Amino acid sequence: MIVYVGCYTTPDRSGRGKGISAYRMDADSGAWRPLGLVAEVANPSYLTLHPNRSVLYCVHGGELSDVSSFAVDPQHRLEPLGTWPCGGMNPVHIDIHSSARWMVVANYTGATIATLPIHSDGQLGAIRDLVKLSGPSGPDPEQQSSPHPHDIPFDPTGSFVLVPDKGLDRVFAFGLDADGGRFVPAAPPFAIAEPGAGPRHAAFHPHRHWVYVVNELNSTITTYGFEQGGGGMAPLQTLPSVPDDVRVRNTGSEILVHPSGRFVYVSNRGHDSVGLFAIDPSDGTLRGVAWYPTSGKTPRVIALDPTGRYLYAANQSSDSIVAFRVDETTGALTPTGQVIQTGSPSSLAFLPSG
Repeated sequence: MIVYVGCYTTPDRSGRGKGISAYRMDADSGAWRPLGLVAEVANPSYLTLHPNRSVLYCVHGGELSDVSSFAVDPQHRLEPLGTWPCGGMNPVHIDIHSSARWMVVANYTGATIATLPIHSDGQLGAIRDLVKLSGPSGPDPEQQSSPHPHDIPFDPTGSFVLVPDKGLDRVFAFGLDADGGRFVPAAPPFAIAEPGAGPRHAAFHPHRHWVYVVNELNSTITTYGFEQGGGGMAPLQTLPSVPDDVRVRNTGSEILVHPSGRFVYVSNRGHDSVGLFAIDPSDGTLRGVAWYPTSGKTPRVIALDPTGRYLYAANQSSDSIVAFRVDETTGALTPTGQVIQTGSPSSLAFLPSG
């Protein structure tokens, strides 16, 4: 397995990284061996890979407003294919439609979501659709003064995307016209979160109609049920993302569902932990099980390798990635002892080396 790591680089993001680096991951031990810097680019804040071509994509966050694509050569280096405007400042997340014809982008500061066509060689085209999100702002005058879409994942069938909006306390749902690349609002078009919750990221159950949203500002997780096409989203449960006795200031960040569909993991910035939650197979609700220190500060991102055997916590403020082995029966995390030092890590992407 090859792992690509994107790191913040600019002062406005307190960046201490140099761009995108590559590592070779041992499938048995989970250990990484550095392959070096493979793309010296500004603020590669989120990375994803083409589903069936050796092409990597990244958005450039902070005060930038672009998305780039790179061809992966046989030595796993990155060859630039081009950079395109994505319709808003500070893009924070991208995903690719199951047809591999369209990319969707969430622009945090720009308050927009966009689609871009993907050509047969992996290059992108000009923006096909651009939607400005709107609605009443949440009660936090600093963090919720305007719309802030923070995530745009497709559901496992590829029929719709969710857009948690931190500024509006809403989780929007859109279908995608696969022929024209246009967003189609679901009916109803959004679910309303608790005032001041600040929905940030969403993670789908692999084979049930449940989705889990981490709320950044009040450090909670909400479980939603949804109908086919993303309509009719209904909150089933909200519970804290941290233990009840936590008194430090905390913000929820990343959320993952284990490939088995049995566990949810969430990263907490401030408490600096990864929380483990068990999924009730009858109704999708969660039960807090344990919290594991990330041995660093500000775990902006956590990522599972594709097999679900290892979890990696990227500590943005302490320039480290900490590795954990996953117990596939209980979901429990055990540190492997490996700590990768890299400046301001913000995203991880896994590429099978074959």
